[in-house]
Amino acid sequence: MQDVPTKLKKYQVYIDGKWCDAASGKTFETIDPYTGEPWALIPECDAVDVDRACEAASRAFESGPWPRMTQTERGRLLRKIAGLIEKHGEYLAQIEVKDNGKLISEMAAQLKYLPEWYYYYGGLADKITGMVVPVDKPDHFTYTLREPVGVCALIIPWNSPLLLVGFKLAPALAAGCTVVIKPSEYTSASLLEFMKLVIEEAGVPPGVVNVVTGFGATTGEALVTHPKVAKVAFTGGSATGSRVASLASASFKKVSLELGGKSPNIVFDDCIIDEAVNGAISGIFAATGQTCVAGSRLLVQESIHDEFVERLVSVAKTAKLGNPMSYETQVGPVTTPPQYQKVLNYIEIAKNEGAKCVLGGGPAGPEMGGGKYFVQPTIFTDVDNKMRIAQEEVFGPVLSVIKFKDEEDAIRIANDVIYGLAAGVWTQSVKRATIMPRRIRAGTIWVNTYRAMSFTMPFGGFKSSGVGRENGITGIDEYLETKSVWISTAPNTGNPFVMKTAVQS
Repeated sequence: MQDVPTKLKKYQVYIDGKWCDAASGKTFETIDPYTGEPWALIPECDAVDVDRACEAASRAFESGPWPRMTQTERGRLLRKIAGLIEKHGEYLAQIEVKDNGKLISEMAAQLKYLPEWYYYYGGLADKITGMVVPVDKPDHFTYTLREPVGVCALIIPWNSPLLLVGFKLAPALAAGCTVVIKPSEYTSASLLEFMKLVIEEAGVPPGVVNVVTGFGATTGEALVTHPKVAKVAFTGGSATGSRVASLASASFKKVSLELGGKSPNIVFDDCIIDEAVNGAISGIFAATGQTCVAGSRLLVQESIHDEFVERLVSVAKTAKLGNPMSYETQVGPVTTPPQYQKVLNYIEIAKNEGAKCVLGGGPAGPEMGGGKYFVQPTIFTDVDNKMRIAQEEVFGPVLSVIKFKDEEDAIRIANDVIYGLAAGVWTQSVKRATIMPRRIRAGTIWVNTYRAMSFTMPFGGFKSSGVGRENGITGIDEYLETKSVWISTAPNTGNPFVMKTAVQS
């Protein structure tokens, strides 16, 4: 296993199978969220670098070894990528922790699971088929082809870079697309290490996978609007997603968006309370609240509200803050300085709105086991669903507890937000466990569990939580076009300028 860099390291970007600096020569620092200190330099790309990457991806799509590969050969390459992730997973997990501050226990588990995406889509690569269509036209043989959409722009957020790259890259390559990836400016290092240790070592042909780094307003917008890009896959906040969709629509690009959430985690009075408490805590604090599916609204039936909150606070206050590289740490730092300040601002907004803070409510310094950008696990009660703390995505370790009366009340509150990414239901009623998922407007519903995920299950949102689906068989459809083919078998097509007359009797 390689040693994680301890000194300021200078990275390069990967374009057309070569490592290079940004054309401008500019770099920017990436920060370790635990210490608050810079640890690496990342190239600051602009439209010039984006153009080079998109042109390389376009050439690789149109000519060279990639379009000549059979679907089975592409599948074999994806399985090789999976094996290399297994080989380098521990090191890549450590790089992610250093770059985004998430817990080593979570990142190690993610990297251990990540190869399954590439194995899955490697197996699916040669199962992409069209179909023969029996049309209502005589003397025609008709069928459909399923073909790659072309050059794809993959734009990745900072919270789980390599996992979310896998959601997009694995099906894109299985479909036969080429890609240009832009990671978040806050967490670019793990993807660049991934390119060196996995993509390059696997022998992926030059130009098939390219990485440009930089900022959204320059690098990101240049990528989304580039004429050679046929499809944009974006994961991030809803406001940025709206901007991406607007820019992409000007040139009719295909777009898939996985955006924000304000997910309700609904606890009924017939639940197993200890299990529901654990589910509520893991749904919001396990990833420091920095996940789009965070169960940030905890809806508790009023008949058990007080007992439930008492147990919830009792368990939550035992959370151990500390170095995210330690397997003993349970809550790590907020990844970016702006996000850290945003979380603290929302805590003050909640207090001013009249919510009652029953746990946490501020920064967590070294005396609490924290570090530079730590926020105490925070729980608010007496929250009304109309409050900003219940309506807007905080993306931090902040939980809002909301009372409800019955099923109808719970459904009304659950659906009364602009988002619809996920939801949880805690109940021992089989009837309720089947009715609630039908009535909650969200893309994923968990019953008596939370944050479960698989490469086999579609993932995506309703409403302002996104467009399209990732993962599963559905996920590859986002990277394919359908072409209709008509072949005439008629013996004589006839002269179109000769008028046909009725046969006289």
